[in-house]
Amino acid sequence: MSTQEVENVKQVKLDFDAECPSCSASIEFNPATGKLSCPYCGFESEIATPEQEEEKAAQEMDFLTAEERGNFNWGVEKKTVICEACAAETIYDALQVADSCPYCGSHQVMEASAENTLAPNGVCAFEVTDKQAGDHFQKWIKGRLFTPKAAKISARPDAFKGVYLPYWTFDTKTSSRYSARYGRHRTVTDKDGKTHTETDWYSTSGFYQEFIDDHLISATTRYDQNMMRKIEPFNLLNNKAYKPEYVSGFLSERYSIGLQDGWNHAKRGIHDHLHAQITSKIRWENSADVVSNLRFSTNHDDITYKYLMLPIWLSSFRYKEKIYRFMVNGQTGRVGGDAPISPLRVTIAVILSILVIAVIWYFFMSE
Repeated sequence: MSTQEVENVKQVKLDFDAECPSCSASIEFNPATGKLSCPYCGFESEIATPEQEEEKAAQEMDFLTAEERGNFNWGVEKKTVICEACAAETIYDALQVADSCPYCGSHQVMEASAENTLAPNGVCAFEVTDKQAGDHFQKWIKGRLFTPKAAKISARPDAFKGVYLPYWTFDTKTSSRYSARYGRHRTVTDKDGKTHTETDWYSTSGFYQEFIDDHLISATTRYDQNMMRKIEPFNLLNNKAYKPEYVSGFLSERYSIGLQDGWNHAKRGIHDHLHAQITSKIRWENSADVVSNLRFSTNHDDITYKYLMLPIWLSSFRYKEKIYRFMVNGQTGRVGGDAPISPLRVTIAVILSILVIAVIWYFFMSE
């Protein structure tokens, strides 16, 4: 990141005053109204909308010219932050980019970047409140088939913590040359009158192009990736150019998976996507039933990225002395997490499934 970019980020921070002009408490972003509001006196303030259209949303950044591409080791490096409200000095983990002052409670919005990291250039603001997140959780746990009834009744989430987690998105123009074999099934009747299926195999090759838009990669190693995937997708089109006002009152985490490793993860995911797309192309073009031995190589051109902060509500609940953690998508309310499993319910479900299969088999054999 250039010196000028660092200075721009610092200036954005200095231009934002998180103090309520009415009662001097800390104001924070309110997902329900999309405004800055004071939780104490009720004061509200609009967040200024950029006049330039290109400044309203996060802009694509050129991947090849990015200066800082490495990972950032969470919890290893530390930094000193001075609270603008009371001047207290606090030591933070280097990845923690927004928090409240432990001395005066001010919602300190820290600098979005340091000289050895990239700055976020976009944010998808919270649209779901903590109360709505709790409602979504209750619906989610009530729908868990194998969760004990007692757990569904007693499960009450602990206080929700709103967190902005770092993500990379990648755009790329892909050009792939491929070769493969495809097969067409046909039914053959032997001399005894019995039928069986045979497959005629053919070779093929070709060229496939696709523009990949906003391939999403988590840039943190702190949370369960399977749980994070359960709360996707995010509405990435509804992003805004980064402004510190949007993260006011929430925790934010700087990336630990760097740009280069993020791109390496993205290429693997894009490869799997292209494999499925090329397979579908071969089947459609050749009226094929099966495709095998698909091999292809891909060139990536015009690679761009965005560094987005995406909103997540974190919480947990306790059942029988065990803590179960879960997440709620701060845009959509989609829930992902752990829930207790009743062995008795699983056993009953297995027995019922076996009985259903047995009944179907009995009627099939009878006919």
